[in-house]
Amino acid sequence: MKKFVVMLLLWAIVPLHAVGAFQPEAETSVNAGLTAEAGTGNGNGVSGFSSGHSSLFRGKQEDRQAGHGRQKRVMNARKIGIAIVAPGGYIPAAELQRGLETLKSQGYQVFNYYHPEKRYQRFAATDKERAAQIEQAASNPEVKIVMALRGGYGTTRLLPELDFAGLAKSGKLFVGHSDFTAFEMALLKQGGTSFAGPMLHPDLTRQDLSEFTLGHFEKCMISPDSSVKWLSRDNPDIDVEGVLWGGNLTMLAHLTGTPWMPDISSGILFVEDIHEQPYRVERMLLQLDEAGILKKQKALVLGQFTEFRAADYDNGYDFQAMLAWLRSRLTIPVLTGLPFGHVKDKVTLPVGAHARLLSRKGASELHLSDYPVVW
Repeated sequence: MKKFVVMLLLWAIVPLHAVGAFQPEAETSVNAGLTAEAGTGNGNGVSGFSSGHSSLFRGKQEDRQAGHGRQKRVMNARKIGIAIVAPGGYIPAAELQRGLETLKSQGYQVFNYYHPEKRYQRFAATDKERAAQIEQAASNPEVKIVMALRGGYGTTRLLPELDFAGLAKSGKLFVGHSDFTAFEMALLKQGGTSFAGPMLHPDLTRQDLSEFTLGHFEKCMISPDSSVKWLSRDNPDIDVEGVLWGGNLTMLAHLTGTPWMPDISSGILFVEDIHEQPYRVERMLLQLDEAGILKKQKALVLGQFTEFRAADYDNGYDFQAMLAWLRSRLTIPVLTGLPFGHVKDKVTLPVGAHARLLSRKGASELHLSDYPVVW
């Protein structure tokens, strides 16, 4: 009863969403073998909580949540090779150095394939050179993790140049989000699992590093079992299982109808985006629906949609209005509040893993299993 009262009080004090960001969840908790205080808050309405909320899953879940206080970085116990590749945009040399030093300080053995002087137009290098970075990292026996430098644009240009069947069998853990979604979808089409997670920039180049983001990423790299919990008061009650897939909504919409888009049935699709107004988000989701993609899913989970500006012309048509209309139209449940996207604090999601999505009375949990790890 006390837990129920605490949850009601939490909901009562949730602030209204700031203009230009859609984060409908009141609280976020990541429970993947990290400390009980894993969530740290990102300044956008997402904050961690560690007590007063029991797991929606039974069995070993309680064991994974044991422990209090800040734990020592799990990666430091063993040197793990991580490669930085630049499939899209570039960053300055100073930012690169800061990100590489961050990885080294976390105990990784770092292999950098990006060189700022190779910059070509708006890209990190020529298409051929950027594709070669990925192939070289994948063939390096000392590399376990291949992380994207940043998003932006450019990955789509590389898709015809890459051997995704070979990359899927390489045993490497590919990590990134945003524009890197194109790579992850092409890899999934060939049966390969990747990780929608942090990139070198901005996640590892920022001065105020997110312990939340780093902790969940590291856990997912070594444990084939993790879970994410969050609150979002309007989420429907469901209990479904399927393949977890998705990423950046713009990239998914642009890939629709191309040879690189995987055909996933009975899956759990997650999406996020940045700089996209509600009507543009609606338009892209309608495209996925009319293409027959959404109809085949068990559920649609919205992550964070940030840094857009409402216009006077919208006349009250905001994200909540769009969401209400979308829920009335789609034949699958639509959940919100997943702590993933272009935000400081984000979870790492194994794309292609088995997932169980359970939501009850606004408390949602995504349990992830059966995905590759570094050892």
